[in-house]
Amino acid sequence: MIILTNEQAVKCMRQIIGNVEKIIVGKRYAVSLVVATLVCRGHVLIEDVPGVGKTSLVAALAKSLDGSFKRIQFTPDIMPSDITGYSAFSPKTGEFEYRPGAVMSQFVLADEINRTSPKTQSSLLEVMEENQVTVDGETYRVPSPFMVLATQNPVEYLGTYALPEAQLDRFFMKISLGYPESKEESKMLDRFKGQNPMDELKPVADGEDIVKIQALAEQVYADPEINKFIVNVTSYTRDHEDVHLGASPRASLCLFKAAQAWAMFAERDYIIPDDVIEMVPHVLGHRILMKQEANIKKITVNDVLNDAIKYAIAQIPPT
Repeated sequence: MIILTNEQAVKCMRQIIGNVEKIIVGKRYAVSLVVATLVCRGHVLIEDVPGVGKTSLVAALAKSLDGSFKRIQFTPDIMPSDITGYSAFSPKTGEFEYRPGAVMSQFVLADEINRTSPKTQSSLLEVMEENQVTVDGETYRVPSPFMVLATQNPVEYLGTYALPEAQLDRFFMKISLGYPESKEESKMLDRFKGQNPMDELKPVADGEDIVKIQALAEQVYADPEINKFIVNVTSYTRDHEDVHLGASPRASLCLFKAAQAWAMFAERDYIIPDDVIEMVPHVLGHRILMKQEANIKKITVNDVLNDAIKYAIAQIPPT
């Protein structure tokens, strides 16, 4: 598909979403958030109970984009070298050669990421931030576009390790699928009663299309007041008395980029405050660490984010 304008980009994004919906029934909003994350060159963490389609969503997205795809099934015994790659001695050349790990792919599914050790989890930090891995002092770039889509079960489940704050901050968004509505679940049963529709799923775009859409999203205009609005939201979380760790400057940048993508998806070439507000829980929710006292007061992350939005709205100058 030739993508030169925002309208063509939006059409391509909707085709991708529609294609994924052939597999994931009734979760258009969640799929849209994942595509928005891709447009922003980000990575997404999908947390939910087993069996709601987390892995299927990722696989369907990769097939829809005709990109290289690798799946890492995280287990307690997986090693960092399985992810980043390693150097091995070659008898033919008499030298050490790099053997690529699973991250050397455009789309990487980190399945059940919180079932492996923190040491292995941290092996993704460099590649998620800089799109490269360093092995034995040598740096290797990953292909473009590049996206890590991680799934995890809720931390209350046995055999899980909570992701450290530095790892969580690398994820552009954190989303949840949730259980489908009854009618959507019935539709799913009908759709999957025969051959798995995943086997027949065809790509509707490719990597070049995504790179062009990413460049267009970066051109979406933001008034200086929008910048102030975003900073007011994030700074409020840092100053809140019940928050131990507030949103970082990286979080502000991610919120800005997410608003750009959401505005483009709404067929606008400029951001409005509603774009920012829509993205706040998905971009900031996993980056806020509450104090222990907040549990006693029954104050949640969502409460803090709602207050942050109200504060930012109150700072908007009258027209």
